Amino acid sequence: MARTKNLTAEEMARQQKEISVSEFFAKNRHLLGFDNPRKALLTTIKEAVDNSLDACEEAGILPDLRIEVQQTGEDRFLVEVQDNGPGIVKDQIPKIFGQLLYGSKFHRMRQSRGQQGIGISAAGMYGQLTTGKGPRITSKVLRRKAHRYEIHLDTTKNRPIIGKDEELPEWNLKHGTRFTLDLEASYQKGLRSVDDYLKQTAVANPHCRLEYQAPDGTERQYERATDTLPAKAEEIKPHPYGIELGHLIKMLRETKSRWLNSFLQEEFCRVGPKVAKDILGTAKLSERAYPSRIARQEADALYRAIQKTRISAPPTDCLSPIGEERILEGLQKECDAEFYSVCTRPAAVYRGNPFVIEVGIAWGKPSGAELEVDERGRIRSRKRKRTVDTEDLLGNADDTVRLLRFANRVPLLYQQSACAVTKAAIQTGWKNYGLQQPRGGLPVGPAVLLVHMASVWVPFTSESKEAIAAYPEILKEVKLALQEAGRKLGAYIRKGKRLKREFEKRSYIDKYIPHIGIGLQEILGFGDQERHDLVERLRDSMETTRKI
Repeated sequence: MARTKNLTAEEMARQQKEISVSEFFAKNRHLLGFDNPRKALLTTIKEAVDNSLDACEEAGILPDLRIEVQQTGEDRFLVEVQDNGPGIVKDQIPKIFGQLLYGSKFHRMRQSRGQQGIGISAAGMYGQLTTGKGPRITSKVLRRKAHRYEIHLDTTKNRPIIGKDEELPEWNLKHGTRFTLDLEASYQKGLRSVDDYLKQTAVANPHCRLEYQAPDGTERQYERATDTLPAKAEEIKPHPYGIELGHLIKMLRETKSRWLNSFLQEEFCRVGPKVAKDILGTAKLSERAYPSRIARQEADALYRAIQKTRISAPPTDCLSPIGEERILEGLQKECDAEFYSVCTRPAAVYRGNPFVIEVGIAWGKPSGAELEVDERGRIRSRKRKRTVDTEDLLGNADDTVRLLRFANRVPLLYQQSACAVTKAAIQTGWKNYGLQQPRGGLPVGPAVLLVHMASVWVPFTSESKEAIAAYPEILKEVKLALQEAGRKLGAYIRKGKRLKREFEKRSYIDKYIPHIGIGLQEILGFGDQERHDLVERLRDSMETTRKI
């Protein structure tokens, strides 16, 4: 057996080499949501759709998206996602789709679906790794000709390699982008599928119109429920409570502000002359000190003074919540329920980042029977209407409620048990609102719970963006929103139970009134017509008593 040679320090030094970010993620693609072929298909479409919706909304365009999935082999699929957005400038296309950690959203303090500049380029990298083909992108900017690129990713240097660059004289869109990718994948309907993701996307984005062609050739359309775009989120500066000491030192070195007091006012939000003076007084630093010359000990004192100073919460115009009216429209469009309850909490803050929690509940009776009150105040039973879409979000009465989790309007389909939303829903006492709930589990009933978090920076538990971290501030707001919406549901369920009991009592009386008439006829000896008149008077008397 050969003996392993011991290495010297010089030999070990020669073996060290730089690892590019794309090379790292190529070996750890599960971190980005490419765990298996089924999930890889969903992640690819999700990243492309998220980018398209962000681009359309930033340009003030009502989104029209078309998603096509074609099976080209036993485990090979072709994905195409096309939008009517503003298009992408020619020079930026290779970098956006062929370079990881490249984008415009990472440093911006405002709500957006994308955050890290990884998603769509990671999808292209996965397609290249599994099929040898990189992404193809066609894009057209208004009043310019369309360009088509074929891109390969150099994972060693994390840069794009342009395989083909051609100008198209004609294209069917005035402006927009089409993303095409071959990849190894598998397609399956049901929960956590592409179909499920697109349906949930239609719920949280009622202003969007989606066309979807599945691998089996079936077409499905999700029409928009409103022509009103979401309010645009404004970019804000970081809040002093949201930074750490190392970040503060970096800002002090890079700032263009001449004085320390102007640095605090210009680089942070909610810091005016009085607040800046209070911070510097607590830190015992001069207002006329040069920021770039602040030593580490002085920066530490400044950081501690910031934490001790009372500073207003950051502004919320950097957020664009769905809104109660839009949540209601989305649920009504995709859920054939009989009752809806929505709630939006006031803005809250975690680590200096503002966020808003929104909740929607859809409740129904999928078994078919419902109670209604007609124009004359009579209670009747009716049948529920069926939706055109067979993938109904509402479950059976003895099933666990369907929990729909959203972050910045994006559905979160995996890692449900690790998510703050799930933990808050389990900690809520649903028995108080008329639903059964097993110990340590979600409630049971024919209901859909929609929870949306809007934030400038959603604290995901991993790069795959599948679960929200359980910060105490987030857990508290989700629970309060669920409780508020739950109280409305509880009031409706209790009212329904009262109506049901009354309906049952009246049905018993209606059943036995004719027998009472026959008995009185036999006792008093009057005729059939008199018996009939007596029965009608008894029914009228019962109706009058009910109204009183």
